[in-house]
Amino acid sequence: MAQQDIHRELHVDQYTLGLVGPDQEWAGTVADGGTIETYTPPGCWGPMITPEFHGGHEVTRPIRVAGAEVGDAIALHIRDIEVTSMATSTGSMAEREDAFGDDPFVDHRCPECGTEWPDSIVEGTGEDAIKCAECGANASSFGFEYGYTVAFDDDGTVGITLDEDAAHELAADAAEVMDIPANSKQHPILLYEPGEMPGTLGRLRPFIGNVGTTPPVTMPDSHNAGDFGQFLIGADHDYGVDSEADLEARTDGHMDIPQVREGATLICPVKVDGGGVYVGDLHANQGDGELSLHTTDVSGTVRMDVEVIDDLEIDGPVLLPPEEDLPFISKPYSDEEREAGHDLGAEHDVDVETDMGPIQVVGSGATVNDATQNAFDRAGKLLEMSEGEVRSRCTFTGGVQIGRLPGVVQLDMLAPMEVLEDRGMDHLVREQYGL
Repeated sequence: MAQQDIHRELHVDQYTLGLVGPDQEWAGTVADGGTIETYTPPGCWGPMITPEFHGGHEVTRPIRVAGAEVGDAIALHIRDIEVTSMATSTGSMAEREDAFGDDPFVDHRCPECGTEWPDSIVEGTGEDAIKCAECGANASSFGFEYGYTVAFDDDGTVGITLDEDAAHELAADAAEVMDIPANSKQHPILLYEPGEMPGTLGRLRPFIGNVGTTPPVTMPDSHNAGDFGQFLIGADHDYGVDSEADLEARTDGHMDIPQVREGATLICPVKVDGGGVYVGDLHANQGDGELSLHTTDVSGTVRMDVEVIDDLEIDGPVLLPPEEDLPFISKPYSDEEREAGHDLGAEHDVDVETDMGPIQVVGSGATVNDATQNAFDRAGKLLEMSEGEVRSRCTFTGGVQIGRLPGVVQLDMLAPMEVLEDRGMDHLVREQYGL
């Protein structure tokens, strides 16, 4: 699809082999104010067990947004997420040390013939099913330390974990049950048929684990964040970097923040002309922190509108989640609260600032503390505030939430609308929360 063809609506069902960066083939160009619809394959586990992949996810090819230039931002208004998988498998991982070099998500190699990123075939089911096409050895870098299989109800509201027999039955039709897209290159994780923790009931609420804009350097898609990016420092493979400073090129697409869901608006930095929006790593549910490092990876469709924000110059994402997902003290003020505030101000002869709106500044780093400092720095730059003021506003009107351990956070605050207006983003906050 030619880059110069600008579409009001663009459907994307082409993917990368685990990489993001300016050298990836464009999926097409969408108009500013247009709509993107993506059909995405599962994220983590499928690509992780498929040795052809150079990263731990399978994300869409980048999408150019007309008019977006370096220094701008792109607001992604997430309108709809539909899960199309009927089941998935997940759990905590065990690494097969002879099947990779420095990084089990990146530099795969066959443990017997030594072929790098070998083509692979499937023979049977179970953790030995992924074979090197060259020599027939088990070529997957990962198995389960503790694994379970989850089946979803028809409405997508709940899931239950299955026993070994039921997991084996689904493994026989793994690709169909998981609705692996035709253009996907991954092997479905249901093949591994884990059956621990059977009979557990869980609530579902889908969200996007890896979504955003293209970094100006090529990197594994799963490492496009400050915590996973640490594995690239000093790595002896094609995507290794020399220092922490090299990770500043990231765009923090890999957030694993459950609030990046239907009804949210995500504001992303533009670090290459056109933005290069991509989508992947759809999850059926996840608790804060993603404590197993993995969750319920699924196929599905995402529909979102795009909007270019000129000259916003942010370093990482800013999230406007659905109002119900906001912490109590970060919710927009009611008319009664504003009136009470003005009355109290009159009593103490203080002008009270009530025209404020919720924002969440995303930060990432090697640890939660590093990620929080990164969010302080980003918020201070965005709002032109000292770190002391950012810390104080977050303490009094917000807080910090963990997206993924060890190092992705959301820094909550109620920000003065006057400041947001100066930055050209007040309309996004007013529209999101009806202010």
